[in-house]
Amino acid sequence: MVAPAQIRSLPSVCPLDCPDACSLEVRVEDGRVVEVGGSRINPITAGYICAKVRRLPDHLYGPRRIRHPGVREGRKGEGCFRRVSWDEALDLVAGKMRELSRRGEGERILPFFYGGSNGYLSQGTADARLFERLGASRLARTVCAAPSSSASTGLYGRMPGVALQDYRHAKLIVLWGVNPSVSGIHLVPFLLEARKRGARLVVIDPRRTRLAEQADLHIAPHPGTDLAIAMAVIRWLFENGHADEEFLAAHASGAGELYRRTFRWTLDEASRTARVAARDIERLARLYAESSPAAIRCGWGLERNRNGGSAVAAVLALPAVAGKFGVRGGGYTMSNSRAWDLEALAAAGELPSGAPREVNMNLLGETLLGRGGPGVDVLFVYNGNPLATIPDQEKVRAGLSREDLFTVVFDPVMTDTALYADVVLPAATFLERDEMSRGYGAMVLQEANAVIPPVGESRPNHEVFSDLTRRAGLSRPGDPQTSGEMKDAILRASPSGAAIRRALDADRIAFPGGNAAPVQFVDVFPLTADGRIHLVPEGLDREAPGGLYAFRPDPESAEFPLALISPASDRTISSTLGELRQEQVPIEMAPGDAEARGVADGDRVRVFNTLGEVFCFARRNPSLRSGVVMLPKGLWSHNTLSGTTATALVPDSLTDLGGGACFNDARVQVVRIETPA
Repeated sequence: MVAPAQIRSLPSVCPLDCPDACSLEVRVEDGRVVEVGGSRINPITAGYICAKVRRLPDHLYGPRRIRHPGVREGRKGEGCFRRVSWDEALDLVAGKMRELSRRGEGERILPFFYGGSNGYLSQGTADARLFERLGASRLARTVCAAPSSSASTGLYGRMPGVALQDYRHAKLIVLWGVNPSVSGIHLVPFLLEARKRGARLVVIDPRRTRLAEQADLHIAPHPGTDLAIAMAVIRWLFENGHADEEFLAAHASGAGELYRRTFRWTLDEASRTARVAARDIERLARLYAESSPAAIRCGWGLERNRNGGSAVAAVLALPAVAGKFGVRGGGYTMSNSRAWDLEALAAAGELPSGAPREVNMNLLGETLLGRGGPGVDVLFVYNGNPLATIPDQEKVRAGLSREDLFTVVFDPVMTDTALYADVVLPAATFLERDEMSRGYGAMVLQEANAVIPPVGESRPNHEVFSDLTRRAGLSRPGDPQTSGEMKDAILRASPSGAAIRRALDADRIAFPGGNAAPVQFVDVFPLTADGRIHLVPEGLDREAPGGLYAFRPDPESAEFPLALISPASDRTISSTLGELRQEQVPIEMAPGDAEARGVADGDRVRVFNTLGEVFCFARRNPSLRSGVVMLPKGLWSHNTLSGTTATALVPDSLTDLGGGACFNDARVQVVRIETPA
């Protein structure tokens, strides 16, 4: 007789790179995850989750899962690995890094990581301890949110924004460079509730997204021109008596200088630059001036170009100029991660005070090829997939192909980057380890325990980095080692740590200051040195070429007239879960652009510029504005005919603030081809 299956429903938390920080309910049968759904512990999760995370069982048990350590056999890129023990793999890795450190060449070690997990335990703790003590190069984690973080910090000191659930109270909602239908889906019900209450909706996006189709106003700017629109609106507010002079005098500095910098931006000039109707910009300004509460959800789409930081700063200046703060549902939302005073480094232990070189992750290809500084001999990749996500893909590939580069990839699955590794290490997913994580949209903090044992020989991040630190001879007494010790260290270092611990113990969830929905300029205020909004902060003004709010023109040419955008999709979280998207993904074109090139649906096309080329299928999309083509971000090599993706066409130039990536500055041509690539 077959024994009945042991079925349990266990709580967990999603720490992937999404604003919502969903609480999860995981169904486990005989130690195997069979279903992942949403719970109601986080109130905005409301019992449902995105389709991406529902596919986690396929991610856990799929054919690309790395189940044991391996050492490369054959050429880089072939993905052939000989199975080895953890001891053999870690001794090899630790030996390589220890030797460089002992020679005083620790800077030739480069850790590379990003948003594969936003949990407190999976990065910034034991990993930071290892690499800091080795004297490794530091990574500037700038591929996303660097320009917007610079802008929001400069203006407001990272003041928490409007809570997602408070969008239901707004009378006007502006979605600027964000598409919550595919990324951060739990904002959508609050938008729909606001609409039922009579709220107006404005969407600013080069595409006619699902929410744009329902909007009262959709403005589709040419990529890189959001700054012109925001500055024109600011000028209109000042010149038509809608600037809140009383609020600006009481709470802001630099209002006069900001107004002076808008003088160029008449409605007509902004219209010509952004390639949108002047009457639509004026309508946006009028709707914003006359609506209260008015909320702006500022996304990350508008930062991904040469003017990105200034564009975000101008958008975030709008609620100050128009006096939209001080009421529930009024103000802006960017990232709410700084609602918390927790610091993962508190769990790293004692760190040296040295200052090794810093490497901008967007320049990974340049760095691996030895341009502009000391070379890299050891690359350690975790929580990231740079070959799929970093600009100038072919330059990154050339760097990864160096036979003299020792590359370690620590990941749950065999990514495109892992194919170029010398050592692969199997990482445990968040369902196989303990974690504590916060949202950067939803203002919640949650912790979860592993719901299943690690698959194969996979191990948690903190455990492997602690082990490497010991093998490198760098451990010290008192270093936090276990997940519990790390959580305790992080909470002890926080003034609010004791209250957070009580809330987590009682309800498995905590809110900053116990308030899940603070109101800007009622409960929270600018975290600048003087407590004021700095509309033209000196530091940003010095950093931006030509000064803050200076506009740099479009990089298009007659040879490459099409702007390529690579927005988020409903299939992957950046490149995470990309192994599950097996189909060929087409480049999408406005019908007029396709017709001008003789391209029909299903045709094979070559998308190219001076950096590289992508061979793929084409699809006409009437929701795209003319002059813009789209290939989603996060694709893997198997999603195109050529094995290259949108990042092969993206320059490794940097944004005006923060050293961010200029994904939307890719300018390309598309031609139909007669035979498969």
